[in-house]
Amino acid sequence: MKRVYNFSAGPSALPVPALERAAAEMLDLNGTGQSIMEMSHRSKDFAPIIRNAESLLRSLMGVPSNYAILFLQGGASLQFSMVPLNLAGVEAGTPRKQAGYAETGVWSQKAIEEGAKYLNPVVRASSKDRGFTYIPQAPAPDPQDAFYHITLNNTIVGTKWAELPETGAVPLVADISSCILSEPLDISRFGLVYAGAQKNLGPAGVTVVIIREDLIGRAPSWTPGMLRYDIHAKEGSMYNTPPCHGIYIIGLVLEWLRDLGGVSAVAELNREKAGLLYGYLDSSKRFRSPVEKKYRSLMNIPFVPVDEDRRKEIETRFVAAAAEAGLVNLAGHRLVGGMRASIYNAMPKAGVHALIAFAERFEKTL
Repeated sequence: MKRVYNFSAGPSALPVPALERAAAEMLDLNGTGQSIMEMSHRSKDFAPIIRNAESLLRSLMGVPSNYAILFLQGGASLQFSMVPLNLAGVEAGTPRKQAGYAETGVWSQKAIEEGAKYLNPVVRASSKDRGFTYIPQAPAPDPQDAFYHITLNNTIVGTKWAELPETGAVPLVADISSCILSEPLDISRFGLVYAGAQKNLGPAGVTVVIIREDLIGRAPSWTPGMLRYDIHAKEGSMYNTPPCHGIYIIGLVLEWLRDLGGVSAVAELNREKAGLLYGYLDSSKRFRSPVEKKYRSLMNIPFVPVDEDRRKEIETRFVAAAAEAGLVNLAGHRLVGGMRASIYNAMPKAGVHALIAFAERFEKTL
């Protein structure tokens, strides 16, 4: 069986042990004689599957008991609407509330754009002036802010927050889609975090929301039922048919992570992998990282040719030749170009070594 090294930003590589177990259980899960994809979400057979996923996530992330964990749909993009609706929505005919946002890349811009439909977004900090290659200093929010939103890891540009902003009584909200479970995170610092599963958790189709319970139940009466955190929390993430297969795979991925030693253990491995690749880029005469060192992501590492005049040609050749060598999905996001290696938890160190060895060979052809 041929397996490539998949550097996709998402949907991304999954741990092989989780995939192998899913394959073995495809026709008969837990002796039920049926696949997870055929199983009723209301059945006694599915109940322990979703409970297991929630319990493992709570344990691995150290989620306090006064936070609810929800398994939703719609991707992180739907949370750009659900967060302002539920945390700052107002009844018809009453003045809009305001919320603070940090503008650090494309996804934060999309969150701001969606938020503007329900409230008055105020950009408290921005790194747009230097192409989002760093994380800006975050001033304290206005006490009137309903929440303060950040994108903890910026998948496209490869930056991450080195230090969390201090927000006092204003709930800190974070999109953690591309860094969830990559290193320890103090959930008690946040009012709410959310993550699309397709990077470090499981397959596309599941979105995890972790919300402090005192923030639940604030949605205005006109909010559609499917967009209300209180309804999903009350129904245990089963207000409607949940993405059963995705939740099952998340459970397998979390079991793999637990057996690996947990988040602290994988964080050490992630730092080692990132250190290897950044070390190569910092010593290369042909490629460079565009991100300021203090704010470099552990998960998403973009790099570009030093030769700006031949940039497009070199990028095209590099991505094609890498794919031929079994290193796939290395093209940068269409909005920024370049190359990008996403080295999520499931990427083995051998994959990073293979990428560096290929890049070194490729340099000799330039």
